This record gives sequence, structure tokens and C-alpha cells, in this order.
Amino acid sequence: MDGSSRGSQKRFVALGDSFTEGVGDWNPMLPNGVRGWADRVAEKLAKSEKGWEYANLAVRSKRLRQIVADQLGPALAMEPTLVTLYAGGNDILDVGTDMDALLTQYEELVRALADTGAMLVLFTGYDVKVNPLLEPLKRRNRQYNEHVRALAREFDAVLVDYWCFDEYADRRMWDSDRLHMSKAGHKFLARQVLDQLGYTQAFKPRQWEPPLRRGPREWIAAQRTWLNDWVVPLIGRKIRGVTLGDHLLPRWPEPVRVPRKGGLRRYVQEHPDALANTPDWAR
Repeated sequence: MDGSSRGSQKRFVALGDSFTEGVGDWNPMLPNGVRGWADRVAEKLAKSEKGWEYANLAVRSKRLRQIVADQLGPALAMEPTLVTLYAGGNDILDVGTDMDALLTQYEELVRALADTGAMLVLFTGYDVKVNPLLEPLKRRNRQYNEHVRALAREFDAVLVDYWCFDEYADRRMWDSDRLHMSKAGHKFLARQVLDQLGYTQAFKPRQWEPPLRRGPREWIAAQRTWLNDWVVPLIGRKIRGVTLGDHLLPRWPEPVRVPRKGGLRRYVQEHPDALANTPDWAR
């Protein structure tokens, strides 16, 4: 990919939810307190070729309808040359979601992005092994992924088939909430995206020793911590009708020129106002 579909402009715009915002790859020195695979991809693009700009409109917890309402218009106005989209995962987890309606809206969003002429990158969803109670969601995941794959073929989009990455069977690829990738998980995904785009990169796979087996006591303690720290608060938010993204703005709402040296962390050092909309709790 040379990013030359509109002359010398090279502009990467990322849309979606927590997956693309970067949740799990925590960094208090960056907007919304996270980094994520999309930032890592943007930095590699900037190192490979001069002139790359980057915007990330993704906000955690957003449903597909909110992504369409809040992110599609700004993304189209930016005239991107590269667009990434992952959306609908939160809807799949919601009780009562009409999958046919969801997939129809997703297809309309993909079509609108493909019509820009930008290179479009789509993602399947991963089968997160959180709890046996969520196993019935597998059918929804399969339905969603089959549709994504079909649309990738129809619109000649790049497909990052996240569902197929066996590396994510290792719990160390996941943050403590078991739903979002850890820093290692985001690094691995950045490599996969760059590979699909045809960029060679210096990212090296994480070499781990085999995970230690946990005894019954350790397993019970881990389950208790997870329930107290993540599940109970999540249920409380659902009861109250609030989400973690309600008071957050996109991390990079306007295209920024990514420094070839120092990346986005250097950009923030030179433009401290980039952190102005990040609340203290998110840092």
C-alpha cells in the first residue's frame, strides 16, 4: 500500500469502540489513558513513509448505531486513504439485539466507507472465553463474522480475521477484565494489520514461557477478583443505563501528523492540549 489514491495525502482514520480506542493497552501519557493497536499502526506508517496523518474516532462502549451517528460523518469529511472499522461487538453482548437489523446497519456503514475509495480494513470478532454462561453468544459471533467476511470479499476490503488467531488463547494476551486485549494483545494485532497492509515491521512476537497452571485456590481467588472488579460494576452500569464511554471524546478527533521519531508520545509532548479532554479517571 502506498497511500497515493489522493495524490500525496496519506490519512488513516480508525472507527469503532474500545477495541480500536485501545482499552487494555494502558498509557496515562496519551489521550484517554490508552495507546492500542491503531496508534501502533499509525506510528509504523509514519516511520515507513513521510506525511501520514492519523485520526482515531473510536470510543469505548459505543454501539453500532452510535458509531454511525457520531463517527461516520467526521470520517467521511476527513477524506481518508485508509480506514479501519470494527463495530457491533457491544451490540452482540446486549440482550435482545436483532442480529438481522444489526448486520443490515453494519453493511450500510461498510458501503459508505468503501464509497470513499479508501483502503478499507475490516475485522472479525474473537470468541472470548470469559464464562460458560456466554457460550450462547457463539452463534451470534459466527453470524457476524460470516457477514464481515462476505462484505470484505464484496468490497475488496482487507480482512483481519481476528477469530482465527490462536495466539489469543493465552490469557496473557488479555487485560484483567478478560474482554479487552492486553498490551501484548494490542502489539500482536498491530503486527497482523501491518502484515495485511504489506508493511514489513520490526515488532517481534512476545516469547513467553508456558503459563503456570493455577491450583483450585488460585483459580477461585482469580474468579472472585474478576467478579468484584469487573462483573459487578458492569452489571451496575447496565442497571443504571450508563457506560464507561459516556463522558469520553475521541482520542484523536482531528487528523494529526504523526512524528516519525518519538511517535504520538512525542506529539503529546509538543501539543499538551491533546490531553485536555481526558478526564482524570481515564488516565
